[in-house]
Amino acid sequence: MQYAILCYHDENVVCAWTKEQDAAVMAKLSVVHEKVARQGKLGPVARLLPTTAATTLRKDREPPIVIDGPFAETKEQLLGFYIVDAENLDEVLAVARELAEANPGGAYEIRPVGTFKDGKQAP
Repeated sequence: MQYAILCYHDENVVCAWTKEQDAAVMAKLSVVHEKVARQGKLGPVARLLPTTAATTLRKDREPPIVIDGPFAETKEQLLGFYIVDAENLDEVLAVARELAEANPGGAYEIRPVGTFKDGKQAP
């Protein structure tokens, strides 16, 4: 089963890192990325641009409206995600724990991923 590991952190903290600090964190994360990739379990990985680059379509109104910025005002923002192919929740939690050691702070939210093809959930 595929799982998404959603990466949350205080964007103000992460955006304040120097290039050297950011590179050091990314180097530590790369060690985990390479390990999981060698196991054939790493899918797409994405680092999102800052929320200042976000646009939101608010669909709870008629007609829907488009606004600048993220949907929610929260202390921690969604900064990126991993897709990991794991046998079970324990296995994906082990990956998330390794990522957390490489990049402390914030939180990882883990969700099973349902895939769809032609409008139907794929097996």
